[in-house]
Amino acid sequence: MKLNVVPAKTGSLWVRQGIRIFWKQPLALSGLFFMFMASMSIMSIVPVVGGFLALVLLPAASLGFMAATREVELAKFPMPYILAAGFRTGPEGKRNMLVLGVLYACGFIGVMGLSALVDGGDFAKLYLVGGSLEVDTLMKPEFQNAMWLSLLLYMPLSMVFWHAPALTHWHAVPVVKSLFFSTVACLSNWRAFLVFGAVWSAIFLGTTLGITLIAGLIGDNDFAAMALLPAMLMLAAMFFCSTYYSFKDCFTSETIYA
Repeated sequence: MKLNVVPAKTGSLWVRQGIRIFWKQPLALSGLFFMFMASMSIMSIVPVVGGFLALVLLPAASLGFMAATREVELAKFPMPYILAAGFRTGPEGKRNMLVLGVLYACGFIGVMGLSALVDGGDFAKLYLVGGSLEVDTLMKPEFQNAMWLSLLLYMPLSMVFWHAPALTHWHAVPVVKSLFFSTVACLSNWRAFLVFGAVWSAIFLGTTLGITLIAGLIGDNDFAAMALLPAMLMLAAMFFCSTYYSFKDCFTSETIYA
């Protein structure tokens, strides 16, 4: 396995590839992403341990969507069981994926715990447990500081785990090494990932503004409410498709595991 350093413009290429591959199988990939989100949501409502279990399964679920993207790229139809690709391996592969999940969950809870020191846990409670967001709460400086601190702390956590599930699953890299290689790959290609993040941010923001503007022009506020959710879900599915190409370009190997 070899680490590649790609030009900054490759970040926008990943975005285009993710969008293009999505439209090759839009119904299948939309359905898989809905299953992905639904399974995480159902898991999170389990009392006491549900939220933690959902976080544990998130790396494996994201790998499953990458595997679905690869199936479409190979001109195959992605079946629902592809989402469990991370656990459809031998005992060592299953163990590695679970270890990655537990480490990710602990890291995420650590990020939320540090943010709780800023606002008393309001942001962490809203993110982990859910509930309605009041305007007064949103406008509190403590809540905003906790939100920005969480985002700042989540960025290095994301780098550590960005490539790790794929490295473990497709290249049989041990857990600790996969976390290390993922971090090095993201840092080495920070320019491409900066462009990647900027382009996706612009797409999400532009879509939101466009739908809001159309709703204002036709004088129908319900249109925005009805159109935003499916539009955001489709864009999120395209985003997860594009993560496969970021992995594919950052690493090369003579062998790809099924």
